[in-house]
Amino acid sequence: MEKLSQLENISVLGAAGKMGSGITVLLALELGKLKLERKFEKTAVLNAIDLSQEALAGLKSYLKNQLTKYAEKNTQKIKDWYRDKPEIAENKEVIEAYVSDVMDMVCFTDRMESAYNSKLIFEAIKEDRDLKIKIFSQIKENNADAWFLTNTSSIPIGSIEEANNLKGSVLGYHFYNPPVIQKLLEIIKTDNTNSELFDFALELGKSMRKILIESKDVAGFIGNGHFMRDAIYALHAAAELSAESNWPKAVYMMDTICRDLLVRPMGIFQLMDYVGIDVTKFILSSMQPYFPEEKLYHKNLDKMFELSVIGGQHSDGSQKDGFFKYEKGKITHVFDIFKEKYIEISEIKEDCDKTLGDLPSEMINWKQVMKSENKDELLSKFFETVHNTNSMACNIATAYGNRSMKIAKNLVKNEVAKSTDDINTVMKTGFFHAYGPVNEYFK
Repeated sequence: MEKLSQLENISVLGAAGKMGSGITVLLALELGKLKLERKFEKTAVLNAIDLSQEALAGLKSYLKNQLTKYAEKNTQKIKDWYRDKPEIAENKEVIEAYVSDVMDMVCFTDRMESAYNSKLIFEAIKEDRDLKIKIFSQIKENNADAWFLTNTSSIPIGSIEEANNLKGSVLGYHFYNPPVIQKLLEIIKTDNTNSELFDFALELGKSMRKILIESKDVAGFIGNGHFMRDAIYALHAAAELSAESNWPKAVYMMDTICRDLLVRPMGIFQLMDYVGIDVTKFILSSMQPYFPEEKLYHKNLDKMFELSVIGGQHSDGSQKDGFFKYEKGKITHVFDIFKEKYIEISEIKEDCDKTLGDLPSEMINWKQVMKSENKDELLSKFFETVHNTNSMACNIATAYGNRSMKIAKNLVKNEVAKSTDDINTVMKTGFFHAYGPVNEYFK
């Protein structure tokens, strides 16, 4: 807790973005806790910095809403913080006082100069190495003692450190989306990382009640190191399938196999839509220079980007159209990159089902597995049936599962992850998989 006193003056860059807004909420909650527990001698400040005033207005509303939800769930704890103020006694008064006190510590601004007085700079701008380097340099010139915690999901921290001559004052602090809900936090240090910065980062992560996994400073780290290669595999597999059918059918079939036969919360193409096709492409582009022996790109992904069909979420959290079109959260159409239009799933489903062939006699789903008290037994029995069913769907699922395991083992072999347990934790916690890629179900 002593190390967290350094949170007295902090800044979040890109605070109103998808990741930045969640990070801002988490830090505001920490400031509230520290202030009301009397851990600060001076007034604490959280600079929420973003270029868009409109986005900052949205962030302000979002933050107030999240603080209210927290206060409503933790009213008794917060009451204790206000025990020396008898005029604040009723639950409603306590909640209002807490939200007001925390909001008063947050400065919503579009001025980068606000970060010049901060010891800690949390960065959540877009995945652009040159832009990060430019901004870090600007701040460092005016704030020599600043520590940087970057939310980059793929760019090696050492390359940022070297370009800015940061000399150990930058650390990878990769939250998962959405940061307020996701428990996983990947921490990436360089060979030069300041030990005090690293210790602080660990203590803060524990205070936020995150599951902390350390990754080696290799492009993509653990989470995207696996997910991106999983995605590339699916893109190539779909391209092969499309030679016998067509691209929309191939995408639909691969997504269905990934979700239903690998028992995942969503199919791989739906996941790329959720992450954002543009983000997926940028991450792959960031990784490619560090892995010249691999082909971390696919022409059909590039085509989606060129057509501005990029997925992601609307400001209200609903899914934007990408590989699929969504209506009330449900997949209804699949995009044909050659005809440049969406095809209704109902038009292709029957043909796809015939092509995929037999499925296991007793299907299970992700929700069912996650609720089960006998998860391992349920999965073992199901995958035994998958392996023993000679159909296109089951054969593709088996090959996919085997490939996923190989990707994971290579991450350990290359020392990106310390162990297969770490990889399994990342995929189960960060991606909500029912089981890790290294398991007893595949070979």
